[in-house]
Amino acid sequence: MVFSIRGDILDALGADFHLTKQQTGVILSPAFWGFTLSIVIGGSLVDFLGMRRLLLVSGGGYLTAILAILFAPRPAAPVTPYYTDPGFVILYAAMLTLGLSQGLVEGVINPLIATLYPTEKTHRLNVLHAWWPGGLIVGGLLAYSITKVMGLDAAGLSPATITLGWQLKLALIAVPAVLYMLLTWGQHFPATERVAAGISNRDMLREALRPMFLLWFVCMWMTASTELAPDQWVGSLITNLTGMQGILILVYTAGIMFVLRFFGGPLVHRFSPLGLLTLSAVFSAIGLFFLSGVKTPSQAFVAATLFGAGKTFFWPVMLGVTSERFPKGGALLLAIMGGAGNLAVAFILPIMGGWYDNYGAAAAFRYVGVLPVILILVFGALFFYYKAGGGYKAVQI
Repeated sequence: MVFSIRGDILDALGADFHLTKQQTGVILSPAFWGFTLSIVIGGSLVDFLGMRRLLLVSGGGYLTAILAILFAPRPAAPVTPYYTDPGFVILYAAMLTLGLSQGLVEGVINPLIATLYPTEKTHRLNVLHAWWPGGLIVGGLLAYSITKVMGLDAAGLSPATITLGWQLKLALIAVPAVLYMLLTWGQHFPATERVAAGISNRDMLREALRPMFLLWFVCMWMTASTELAPDQWVGSLITNLTGMQGILILVYTAGIMFVLRFFGGPLVHRFSPLGLLTLSAVFSAIGLFFLSGVKTPSQAFVAATLFGAGKTFFWPVMLGVTSERFPKGGALLLAIMGGAGNLAVAFILPIMGGWYDNYGAAAAFRYVGVLPVILILVFGALFFYYKAGGGYKAVQI
């Protein structure tokens, strides 16, 4: 919900705080590198502090961040340099807090699923991460409903109405934050798979230095940038290129991802994780290049279909492979992979914002489309590498 609502309010938020697209990208980036910091540290502490405590801290962080953004002081005009404006500083800190809160959630739930379902990790992680696009859908539809009810897409609205609109949308995030804190309160959580198997901390750390894991780590940078960075700009891109409400495209691609992740378990077994990742890279590349040239809503939906199908399996399958091929790494390696993905997005968002400002939205999407082209070559090579060794197999501990 955070991801889709944040993407929907970007233009209004930027206008209220007198920010350029590049400056807005700077505001967004700590949400992702904060996620990185939090998931790596939180994932490392899962076995020591416990899953329940970390989830409760996360919920409190969400509420704090939302309140900070809602009450941040807005300047009357552009401030130079922009980073000296108190409102900008508060926004930056709030986005960082959102990222820290999101990281704690993922730092807990990935090893939790790997522990509860040791023989079907990739499938169950796909089902779990179906609720990432599920949240995108819920948040996107709620944001779209507020837009229509308040007439926020009409011309000539007062600044006060536009401000109230994005504030109402953002406040909705408090509802699931409070709910999952209540759900977590009395729960008992199990020891992680690594701890239950008696794997030492030293052996866990050794896994992080294996050359094959380091290659997967680099690939995670590219898959996450391909999947997540365009999503934060796609609403603005579609609105500017076609005139339709871009949030609908985000909801549509999220729907594709939800269905494929929730019911896509057989695809993992049919194509193997490497085959599925290669196909994902192919569709993602085609979708991004197509999106960069859309002119009509129908073209936007076709391009979004290709891109949505392509990016669907990147995140959960990358985590599934990590858990299956490097199980001794436990929660730490899953945290490192999740952190790498979000750190990559933190880096690329301001870059995309700069491309957007200097060359237009279409060029920004086209440049990002180079990443899945590289991934086609890497995943294709890994597919044949594992095939030569008898095929991809999960390692058991």
